Amino acid sequence: MRHFRLLLFILLGSLVTIQAQQPKKYNSSQIYDAIQKLNVLGSVLYVAAHPDDENTRLIAYMANEAKARTAYLSLTRGDGGQNLIGPEIRELLGVIRTQELLAARRVDGGEQLFSRANDFGYSKHPNETLEIWNKDEVLADVVWAIRTFKPDVIINRFDHRTPGTTHGHHTTSAMLSHEAFDLSNDPTQYSSQLELTEIWQPKRLFFNTSWWFYGSREKFEKADKSNMLNFDIGVYYPTRGMSNNEVAALASSQHLCQGFGRLSQRGTQDEYIEFLKGEPLDGTNNIFAGIDTSWNRIEGGKAIGNILNTIEANFNFINPAAHLPQLLEAYKLLQNIKDEHWKNVKTKELKTIIEACTGLYLEASANTPNAAPNSEVTLKIEALNRSNAAINLVSYNLSTIENGISKNMEMAENKRLNFEENIAIPFDMSYTAPYWLNKQSTLGMYSVKEQNLIGLPETPRAVYVDFNLNIEGTPITITKPVVYRYSKPDKGELYRPFEIVPEVSASISDKVFIFENDQQKEIEITVKAGRDAVDGYVQMAYPNDWTVYPSKQKIEIANKGDVQKLIFTVIPPKGQSEGLITPMVNINDEYYTDELVEIDYEHIPYQTVLVPSESKVVRLNIEKRGENIGYIEGAGDVVPESLRQIGYNVTLIKPEQISAENLQNFDAVVVGIRAYNILDELKFKQKYLLDYVHEGGNLIIQYNTNRRLKTDNISPFHLKLSRDRVTDENATVNILDTNHPILNFPNKIGPEDFEGWVQERGLYFPNEWSEEFTPLFSMNDKGESSKEGSLLIAQYGKGNYIYSGLSFFRQFPAGVSGAYRLFINMLSAGKENPAIIKN
Repeated sequence: MRHFRLLLFILLGSLVTIQAQQPKKYNSSQIYDAIQKLNVLGSVLYVAAHPDDENTRLIAYMANEAKARTAYLSLTRGDGGQNLIGPEIRELLGVIRTQELLAARRVDGGEQLFSRANDFGYSKHPNETLEIWNKDEVLADVVWAIRTFKPDVIINRFDHRTPGTTHGHHTTSAMLSHEAFDLSNDPTQYSSQLELTEIWQPKRLFFNTSWWFYGSREKFEKADKSNMLNFDIGVYYPTRGMSNNEVAALASSQHLCQGFGRLSQRGTQDEYIEFLKGEPLDGTNNIFAGIDTSWNRIEGGKAIGNILNTIEANFNFINPAAHLPQLLEAYKLLQNIKDEHWKNVKTKELKTIIEACTGLYLEASANTPNAAPNSEVTLKIEALNRSNAAINLVSYNLSTIENGISKNMEMAENKRLNFEENIAIPFDMSYTAPYWLNKQSTLGMYSVKEQNLIGLPETPRAVYVDFNLNIEGTPITITKPVVYRYSKPDKGELYRPFEIVPEVSASISDKVFIFENDQQKEIEITVKAGRDAVDGYVQMAYPNDWTVYPSKQKIEIANKGDVQKLIFTVIPPKGQSEGLITPMVNINDEYYTDELVEIDYEHIPYQTVLVPSESKVVRLNIEKRGENIGYIEGAGDVVPESLRQIGYNVTLIKPEQISAENLQNFDAVVVGIRAYNILDELKFKQKYLLDYVHEGGNLIIQYNTNRRLKTDNISPFHLKLSRDRVTDENATVNILDTNHPILNFPNKIGPEDFEGWVQERGLYFPNEWSEEFTPLFSMNDKGESSKEGSLLIAQYGKGNYIYSGLSFFRQFPAGVSGAYRLFINMLSAGKENPAIIKN
């Protein structure tokens, strides 16, 4: 798929990116940090709504300075955002943002949790949010997160007391957290969860406040802070060679699809949390005041703490393996602890430390990155002890077979043991895919019925190896997922997750096919083999009033990973119509209708996602004027492909290519979404675009955010962008000037053209403009004033300047016919007679 080369601003950031997909290898300083963390039995849950909402400074501080077990509960996976690095939107964007959160947690030391809430886009009020989300289910998920993670304290990113002042998802996250704080300890609430967990009462709930919530730094300085705690989050970590804020900046910079790459900061900086409810503060600045976070908090923990605190106080940075006898003694004592929660948490941590101290390297690498059920895979298994400890490899268990494989081999110091195992992938093994996408979702919720899956950041790996070891007389099992390790000459050693895929998948060349008349189109289907020797046929499912031929086509693919391309001819009906077409691949009388989407960016692990293979076909009754369109790409939209669908010749214009000579032959020039936010060159090229308009050109600017514009003269006349938006995709659209040429030529635009829109009407509308502009529509969300800045047009010289905040970038992939008709009219501006603008 598309491959994005990350340009991180410092070498360490590049190392984080490269290592994000490799097993973590601990050095002595990291082992010491892990032991310090092992000796803290305190936990913090941070709660907000989206990926990138989290305060990485505070998460990093709690995880690395307070040494507490720290998790971020993001209610959504961010599906409704925009994508600055590629074309993925909606569910695929949610997969990327999930992995970016995990990448951020690998940097700042936190863990990651979710709910089943679907990010349906911007929401202005919690009332609207909870009309779309299933409140009971999302609240249940927050309660589940509290009961399973068992935080001592919860910190909300947003204020539950101020609905309507920020994104509705934001406030809702705080409201649900505030409510769940008490419900999690009530056995009558969501009692079915108690079959798998137990009630839990956090000690305190806080709000992560700052000057921003007070409106200014001056107001915050004057605010009463007697009910607040503050921390110097600029603390320096000598074992890392970085300050907390530098760690936090690296974590935040993993959110690349949202444009969060940023410079690091250093020096003292205060962070504030406001006490909301729970056990009162005792006058100290300690978030865990009155909470025993030592080993003494659990029965039988004192003896373990005595051992581990001694190791921490006398840590041997030269030879961490010297502590192995004491670590093993603590491990054995830990297995007798009655507190199952802390036993499980600390056993996992202690195993990691023992593995790191002995220099154990345990790996199972497949000879292929993926395999289909019923296929054979060869595993190369490596076991290496890089210490002088007495370690035996007793056996290993493969998750694909019932019985373990006995070895009983001594692991001599630095002597590699290599084995090869041929395994069969069971016929009933589930495909590797994000579990929350396995069933049809609603606008507001993902459907996940398996309670143990709810909240997990990703699907547990189905193929793994349990290494059963005896270390200095102590039996320990260490589990490793099967990976695919390979190399490239220009990259070196690389890792990919090993994944289970269907034996065949199919994709269509485009997600939407627009038929501007009743002429047939040839549509390409690509069939990909997930195993060797695929033999079958493909037929199409399509609407009744459409025609597709041939009825079926033979496929024969010899080798796994190869593809076969087929051409089907699609004939639309005479009149306007729309529907879905789906390739159906028949292999041994079983139909496969999914597409295997591959997401490959360097800063996150390789992802495969199974989605229904379908495309929308739309027969439009449209006319258009002009043929040649220049397009300046912005932040990853598919508008150019959509314009080609309706017969335009679209030329992509790189910013450095913008010149009077290169623009003069286009019937219209379109600037992509957020281009003025991300393309530095437009500051210097804007004059050529405006000159193009002045000399008779037709320029269409799509939405930009009102912050961090690269140029002040985005328009030839006064035009001020705002945060005005209409989030209700069904909001009434009022036409302000029914006689305006844009609404009549070459297609008549009416209210019916705003039916079937998705996610929103538009965003970041201008709220101020000069008299040269003519607004064409007014619209508003429920309870708000009318917004008239969604589409503005002005005559400048001989040409037309059009600014649109309407979300065409969302409507085109959804095949919304009215959006196409309106955009065609915008492209055709000035082609009619008389002139388009009436002064």
